[in-house]
Amino acid sequence: MHFTRARDLVVAGLVTAVLVYLLVRVLYGQLPPLPTFAGVTLLVLAIVEGALGVSLRSRIRNPGAGRPLQPLTAARSVALAKASSVLGAIMLGAWFGALAYVLPRRAEITAAADDVPSTVVGVVCSAILIAAALWLEWCCRTPRDQDNQPPEHSSGPAG
Repeated sequence: MHFTRARDLVVAGLVTAVLVYLLVRVLYGQLPPLPTFAGVTLLVLAIVEGALGVSLRSRIRNPGAGRPLQPLTAARSVALAKASSVLGAIMLGAWFGALAYVLPRRAEITAAADDVPSTVVGVVCSAILIAAALWLEWCCRTPRDQDNQPPEHSSGPAG
Protein backbone atom coordinates (compact mmCIF):
# COMPACT_ATOMS: atom_id res chain seq x y z
CA MET A 1 0.00 0.00 0.00
CA HIS A 2 1.31 3.44 -0.86
CA PHE A 3 0.54 6.71 0.85
CA THR A 4 -2.06 9.06 -0.56
CA ARG A 5 -0.90 11.07 -3.55
CA ALA A 6 -1.96 14.67 -3.93
CA ARG A 7 -2.74 14.15 -7.60
CA ASP A 8 -5.33 11.49 -6.74
CA LEU A 9 -7.09 13.92 -4.43
CA VAL A 10 -6.89 16.77 -6.95
CA VAL A 11 -8.37 14.61 -9.72
CA ALA A 12 -11.23 13.43 -7.50
CA GLY A 13 -11.96 16.98 -6.40
CA LEU A 14 -11.82 18.50 -9.89
CA VAL A 15 -14.03 15.84 -11.49
CA THR A 16 -16.58 16.24 -8.71
CA ALA A 17 -16.47 20.04 -8.92
CA VAL A 18 -17.21 20.01 -12.64
CA LEU A 19 -20.02 17.46 -12.31
CA VAL A 20 -21.66 19.25 -9.38
CA TYR A 21 -21.36 22.64 -11.07
CA LEU A 22 -23.10 21.29 -14.17
CA LEU A 23 -25.83 19.60 -12.11
CA VAL A 24 -26.43 22.70 -9.98
CA ARG A 25 -26.51 24.85 -13.10
CA VAL A 26 -29.28 22.70 -14.58
CA LEU A 27 -31.23 21.90 -11.41
CA TYR A 28 -30.68 24.89 -9.08
CA GLY A 29 -34.29 26.08 -9.26
CA GLN A 30 -35.53 22.66 -8.12
CA LEU A 31 -33.10 22.18 -5.23
CA PRO A 32 -34.05 22.92 -1.62
CA PRO A 33 -32.03 25.52 0.28
CA LEU A 34 -28.67 24.26 1.47
CA PRO A 35 -28.48 23.82 5.26
CA THR A 36 -25.92 26.26 6.64
CA PHE A 37 -24.10 23.71 8.77
CA ALA A 38 -24.34 20.67 6.48
CA GLY A 39 -20.55 20.59 6.09
CA VAL A 40 -19.93 20.53 9.85
CA THR A 41 -20.23 16.73 9.91
CA LEU A 42 -16.96 16.66 7.98
CA LEU A 43 -15.41 18.86 10.66
CA VAL A 44 -16.51 16.41 13.37
CA LEU A 45 -14.84 13.57 11.46
CA ALA A 46 -11.71 15.71 11.06
CA ILE A 47 -11.54 16.37 14.81
CA VAL A 48 -11.86 12.64 15.57
CA GLU A 49 -9.15 11.78 13.06
CA GLY A 50 -6.86 14.51 14.38
CA ALA A 51 -7.22 13.20 17.92
CA LEU A 52 -6.64 9.64 16.72
CA GLY A 53 -3.52 10.81 14.88
CA VAL A 54 -2.09 12.43 18.01
CA SER A 55 -2.75 9.27 20.02
CA LEU A 56 -1.28 6.92 17.43
CA ARG A 57 1.74 9.12 16.85
CA SER A 58 2.68 9.05 20.51
CA ARG A 59 2.16 5.28 20.68
CA ILE A 60 4.31 4.68 17.59
CA ARG A 61 7.08 7.08 18.67
CA ASN A 62 7.17 5.75 22.26
CA PRO A 63 6.33 2.03 22.10
CA GLY A 64 7.45 1.40 25.69
CA ALA A 65 5.13 3.99 27.22
CA GLY A 66 1.52 2.86 27.62
CA ARG A 67 -0.29 0.31 25.52
CA PRO A 68 1.60 -1.08 22.53
CA LEU A 69 0.05 -0.36 19.15
CA GLN A 70 -1.26 -3.39 17.31
CA PRO A 71 -0.28 -3.51 13.62
CA LEU A 72 -3.91 -4.10 12.61
CA THR A 73 -4.93 -0.91 14.42
CA ALA A 74 -2.37 1.07 12.45
CA ALA A 75 -3.48 -0.54 9.19
CA ARG A 76 -7.13 0.25 9.89
CA SER A 77 -6.20 3.82 10.76
CA VAL A 78 -4.33 4.22 7.48
CA ALA A 79 -7.35 2.82 5.61
CA LEU A 80 -9.62 5.28 7.45
CA ALA A 81 -7.25 8.13 6.62
CA LYS A 82 -7.07 7.21 2.94
CA ALA A 83 -10.86 6.91 2.67
CA SER A 84 -11.38 10.18 4.53
CA SER A 85 -8.93 12.10 2.36
CA VAL A 86 -10.74 10.90 -0.77
CA LEU A 87 -14.10 11.73 0.81
CA GLY A 88 -12.78 15.18 1.74
CA ALA A 89 -11.54 15.76 -1.82
CA ILE A 90 -14.87 14.69 -3.31
CA MET A 91 -16.82 16.85 -0.87
CA LEU A 92 -14.45 19.78 -1.43
CA GLY A 93 -15.14 19.47 -5.14
CA ALA A 94 -18.89 19.23 -4.56
CA TRP A 95 -19.02 22.24 -2.27
CA PHE A 96 -16.68 24.21 -4.52
CA GLY A 97 -18.83 23.37 -7.57
CA ALA A 98 -21.90 24.67 -5.76
CA LEU A 99 -19.99 27.74 -4.59
CA ALA A 100 -18.82 28.45 -8.13
CA TYR A 101 -22.46 28.57 -9.20
CA VAL A 102 -24.00 30.57 -6.33
CA LEU A 103 -21.24 33.11 -5.68
CA PRO A 104 -21.51 35.01 -8.97
CA ARG A 105 -25.33 34.93 -8.78
CA ARG A 106 -25.73 36.07 -5.19
CA ALA A 107 -26.64 39.64 -6.18
CA GLU A 108 -29.40 38.62 -8.57
CA ILE A 109 -30.84 35.48 -6.92
CA THR A 110 -31.86 35.65 -3.26
CA ALA A 111 -31.59 31.87 -2.84
CA ALA A 112 -28.02 31.97 -4.15
CA ALA A 113 -27.13 34.64 -1.59
CA ASP A 114 -28.64 32.46 1.14
CA ASP A 115 -26.64 29.42 -0.05
CA VAL A 116 -23.21 31.13 -0.10
CA PRO A 117 -22.57 30.66 3.66
CA SER A 118 -23.48 26.96 3.39
CA THR A 119 -21.04 26.40 0.57
CA VAL A 120 -18.26 28.30 2.31
CA VAL A 121 -18.74 26.22 5.48
CA GLY A 122 -18.69 23.06 3.32
CA VAL A 123 -15.51 24.09 1.51
CA VAL A 124 -13.69 24.95 4.75
CA CYS A 125 -14.79 21.78 6.59
CA SER A 126 -13.87 19.60 3.61
CA ALA A 127 -10.39 21.13 3.46
CA ILE A 128 -9.95 20.55 7.19
CA LEU A 129 -11.00 16.90 6.75
CA ILE A 130 -8.39 16.42 4.03
CA ALA A 131 -5.71 17.92 6.27
CA ALA A 132 -6.74 15.77 9.25
CA ALA A 133 -6.83 12.61 7.15
CA LEU A 134 -3.37 13.27 5.73
CA TRP A 135 -2.15 14.01 9.27
CA LEU A 136 -3.57 10.69 10.52
CA GLU A 137 -1.93 8.85 7.65
CA TRP A 138 1.40 10.56 8.40
CA CYS A 139 1.08 9.69 12.09
CA CYS A 140 0.84 6.00 11.23
CA ARG A 141 4.29 5.97 9.64
CA THR A 142 7.20 4.57 11.57
CA PRO A 143 9.76 7.09 12.88
CA ARG A 144 12.18 6.11 10.11
CA ASP A 145 9.50 6.80 7.46
CA GLN A 146 8.68 10.14 9.08
CA ASP A 147 12.31 11.23 8.99
CA ASN A 148 12.56 10.19 5.30
CA GLN A 149 15.48 7.89 6.02
CA PRO A 150 16.13 5.10 3.54
CA PRO A 151 15.47 1.59 4.85
CA GLU A 152 18.42 -0.28 6.26
CA HIS A 153 19.69 -3.22 4.24
CA SER A 154 20.53 -6.44 6.02
CA SER A 155 23.13 -7.47 3.44
CA GLY A 156 26.00 -6.66 5.75
CA PRO A 157 28.18 -3.68 6.57
CA ALA A 158 28.77 -1.15 3.85
CA GLY A 159 32.32 -1.11 2.64
